[in-house]
Parts: sequence; C-alpha cells; structure tokens
Amino acid sequence: MKVAWHGHACVSLELSNGYTIVFDPHDGGSIGLERPSVKADLVLVTHDHFDHNAVEVVKKNRTRVFKEFVGEAVVDNVRIEGFESFHDKAGGKRRGKNTIYLVEVEERRVVHLGDLGDKPSSDVVSKLRGVDLLIIPVGGFYTIEPYEAWDIARSLNPLNILPIHYWVKGLNLPIKPVDEFLKLVEGFNIVKLDSNFFTLENYEKTVLIPRYG
Repeated sequence: MKVAWHGHACVSLELSNGYTIVFDPHDGGSIGLERPSVKADLVLVTHDHFDHNAVEVVKKNRTRVFKEFVGEAVVDNVRIEGFESFHDKAGGKRRGKNTIYLVEVEERRVVHLGDLGDKPSSDVVSKLRGVDLLIIPVGGFYTIEPYEAWDIARSLNPLNILPIHYWVKGLNLPIKPVDEFLKLVEGFNIVKLDSNFFTLENYEKTVLIPRYG
C-alpha cells in the first residue's frame, strides 16, 4: 500500500492494483498550498469544510464519494466504517461534527481522524486500537492540540502514525508545525522522508513525516 500526503489533511492510499482512496481533498490555492496531484476511485470526506471537501479536484468519471458518512459500507472490496465525532469540545456547537474513518483493505487497517476537536468516545477508541496506520491532526487551533494528539495516539496504540493538519511553508492557517507534536513522541521511531509518499509495509512503530513541496 502506497500512502501519500498531499498537504493539510489530504492523504491518498494507492492499492496494489492501482485503486486509489483519497481522504479530505483541498483545492490548494485557498489555503496557500499546491493542488493535490492525485485522482481517486473513492473519496472520503470527514466534514464539509472548504479545506477538506474539494472533491472535484481529485474526482474521476466514476469516483465514489462518501461525505460525513457514519455507518458501515463495502465499496469495491474496501470496507469503510465511519464514526461520529466532533470538530470542537462543545459537542459540535462551534465547528460541527467530524467523521472518523476506518478503512480495511488488503489486510491493512487505516484510520483517518479528520479535523478531530475532542477525544473520541471510549466505544470508538476501543474499535480503533492497534491499526496499521493512524492519520492524526496535530496542529491545534482548529483541531486537537499536539499534546492531545499524542495522548490519543498512545491510547490507540497504532503500528504507525502519520501526523497531518500542521503548518508548512505557504499554509495560510494559524496552526502549529509538526515539531510541536514530535517533541512529545516516545516509543516510536521518527522518520522524515525525502518524498511525499511511503510504502506502509516497510514500517513498524514509526512516526512518518513525508516531505511537502
């Protein structure tokens, strides 16, 4: 499984047959970044905010799209489970709801937490423990703060971690850089990559930092 980070919260999973899943596409320009250069067979949108819902940027002719989907579904041999969570600590009253996606495919389990603003319920946490890859926002302000992200990551005990939704050069949102999260990490290797992608099967107990730009 090839995992690529396209800036902000946009992540793609390319399967062995070329089938591609994209989470939370942005349009690039509205947040000061480049447009994602990926096309999706399946798009999963965690919440309908402008910097996460630019489906047209990555869509192909027959792309399947799930927006804020809560429940279970199987699409093209990909098992999807969506869990309700919140974009804030006020039960969604400030920024709305957020969907956590668990994807199971090719004997791998991948979780994308979207713009998580508060700790998930204990029931959700129990279903997400031990995944192969945890994709987690770490920049704060609009989402959980770096220390909260690390607390959640520890409680989920994933095999690998991919931090997202943090400040990079050009981004015009007031969020923290990834180093604020990395200085809290214990028990994981930290690998800063030379490209924006990696092969998931090559890593274990690793925090992966793809290069952006």
